[in-house]
Amino acid sequence: MENTGSILKRLQDWYVSRCNDDWEHTYGVFITNIDNPGWSLKVELKDTPLYELAFKEIKIQRSEENDWIICKVEEGNFQGYAGPNNLEELLSIFLDWAEENDR
Repeated sequence: MENTGSILKRLQDWYVSRCNDDWEHTYGVFITNIDNPGWSLKVELKDTPLYELAFKEIKIQRSEENDWIICKVEEGNFQGYAGPNNLEELLSIFLDWAEENDR
């Protein structure tokens, strides 16, 4: 996949590329809010080329209290958490990794 377009379009394209009449019935992408305040992103990687791939954990804490990101792959899932204004950045971290390695 090519790294172009809006973050939402890129996420939609990645999701569609996984849909094979099987994956989407069992696995998915989940975006929820958390009470820190902030966001949680879970992407189930089972049955994708990303499932066995290493991901170096990311922890970013900037000077402002609500400006932070944590990303890791754990138990076959990409897990990301971010401050209330960092959702786009969180999605971008996942998509940059996925698009680079999901071939």
